[in-house]
Amino acid sequence: MAKLNRSGVDIYYEIHGSGPPLILTHGYSSTSAMWQGQIEALSKRHKLILWDMRGHGQSDYPDNPDAYSEAQTVGDIAALLDAAGADTAVVGGLSLGGYMSLAFHRAHPARVRALLIIDTGPGFKKDDAREVWNKRARDTGDRFDREGLEMLKSLSAERASVTHRNAKGLALAARGMLAQRDARVIESLPDIKVPSLVVVGADDTPFLAASDYMAAKIPGAQKAVIPNAGHAVNIDQPQAFIEAVLPFLDGLAANAPGKAAS
Repeated sequence: MAKLNRSGVDIYYEIHGSGPPLILTHGYSSTSAMWQGQIEALSKRHKLILWDMRGHGQSDYPDNPDAYSEAQTVGDIAALLDAAGADTAVVGGLSLGGYMSLAFHRAHPARVRALLIIDTGPGFKKDDAREVWNKRARDTGDRFDREGLEMLKSLSAERASVTHRNAKGLALAARGMLAQRDARVIESLPDIKVPSLVVVGADDTPFLAASDYMAAKIPGAQKAVIPNAGHAVNIDQPQAFIEAVLPFLDGLAANAPGKAAS
């Protein structure tokens, strides 16, 4: 349990286990606690890095809207890898965390050993589709401003046990991090050259087509569909999730050139 300071913003993180680094990023309005059910299995052979995005959980909630953006989040991931002594890592996440993992690969491809993309969409090529998404993000921010943390009760099981200090950071994160500015991430998919696993819950209807799209566009990507699981697949079906992910991670170790990173 530690904190990393980035330009006055404290970022909370945890490191579990040792071995090749694996960093996982939670979804919007969730926290690193959503991975509790995976720590034991994933930290046996990996240095597992979990963290709370700014405006979430035990990280800081800056008042400046400019502190919340895709670029800031990508910078946070890079700084966390530095703090963990990881030149490269398996980079993954769920929902917004998966999108930010793709954004991190676009910005720092040499630092990504592999991608683990869970219940995620890659963004939008068309401006009108992106604007529909962004209106939803702005409306989410407005609801957090109006209703406060009570709004979490109306969201999915992913947020059932989360702890946030206030709703203002979540509102700013919706407008600055959940909202998207361009098509650079989705357009980068064919350029991904690292092993990639796309995981989606069979009942996560809004993200099924997006998962198919990513699996088709990322060269050599694998895809796993988990039955009887919704948007928080690792919470809905924790054992099935681990059974899908571990063979992928073990395959990376088996094919690693030379000594594995630590």
